[in-house]
Amino acid sequence: MTISIGNDHAGTDYKFAIIKHLEGKGITVTNHGTDASDSVDYPDFVHPVANDVESKKADFGILICGSANGVAMTANKHQGIRAGICWTSEITALTRQHNNANIICIPARYTAVQQAIAMVDTFLETEFEGGRHQNRVDKIPC
Repeated sequence: MTISIGNDHAGTDYKFAIIKHLEGKGITVTNHGTDASDSVDYPDFVHPVANDVESKKADFGILICGSANGVAMTANKHQGIRAGICWTSEITALTRQHNNANIICIPARYTAVQQAIAMVDTFLETEFEGGRHQNRVDKIPC
């Protein structure tokens, strides 16, 4: 499995913790995020992640910023992306089960690092249910 990850300055510490966790599980991670805490423009780091997921260079994406709103809005401009903001493992499971999300957006200012890691695990382990949800997901792109 290959994961593409990106972040702005609010998510740098989270990104490094998530990368360490994923690599410890044998997962390949492509890092597109800033590696510093200096203020940056999040779209510069979101578009490469969304491109990786759209082009199938990555199986899934992870985006992290302060509220997760900016990264989600940016990622969802890509036709092949379904990026969901997640702040609990239950919401994370639903975004995969019902919406077939392919990018998880994590709000660093509103979650703890261990909570974020647990959400990433849930995201990667949860399957899309299909069925009645497939018709709805098919209607998402413009």
